[in-house]
Amino acid sequence: MPRFDTVIFDVDGTLLDTSEGVIESVKETVAMHGMTPLSPQELRTFIGPPIQNSFAGHYGITDRNVLQQLATDFRNIYKGDNLFKAVPYEGILDVFRELSEAGVKIAVATYKREDYAIRIMRHFGFDRYAAVIHGADHENRLKKSDIILMCLKECDVTSPERLEKTVMVGDSDNDSAGADKAGVAFIGVTYGFGFVKESEISCKRPAGAAKTPSELTGLII
Repeated sequence: MPRFDTVIFDVDGTLLDTSEGVIESVKETVAMHGMTPLSPQELRTFIGPPIQNSFAGHYGITDRNVLQQLATDFRNIYKGDNLFKAVPYEGILDVFRELSEAGVKIAVATYKREDYAIRIMRHFGFDRYAAVIHGADHENRLKKSDIILMCLKECDVTSPERLEKTVMVGDSDNDSAGADKAGVAFIGVTYGFGFVKESEISCKRPAGAAKTPSELTGLII
């Protein structure tokens, strides 16, 4: 029997290196609004978290309407060719195939807007193995835990016994905090944009750390 029978994956920094498309879209949005350009290091911090939060943090913007307009402009730019300027991490589709063959149910929970998440998962073929895909709403009302809970409901993970057999996989504190709040175990990956080393991963129910995608199969199964 697999160690976990349900696994929920983050996208940015876990399944895909989405840096090129996200960074290009942020730069175009910043230029459109005449804002101060960001350094390469600052631009990388936009990959993964809610876009409104990133603009608020870097520019000190507190007006929700301004932040929402920035998010809208960013997404209008990103949803074109930039959305598919991404690269699956080496071996991650093999992990999906192996988990599926072992009978593990696979879901995706991401801060990407849900319609974009579905498009990019279909584009790269992840939807062959993950029937459940949920993402953020346009207004950024949903937190990571809310998105994980949507996946849990659709996967019929409702009992304490099923929660014990479910794990979240992600590369950042947003993912680990979401897993904690949703009541599931967590595997951190250190090949993405967030965690650089295993010691940075903090969660209530640690289930391991992966330096490469190929290590995930053993941790889950």
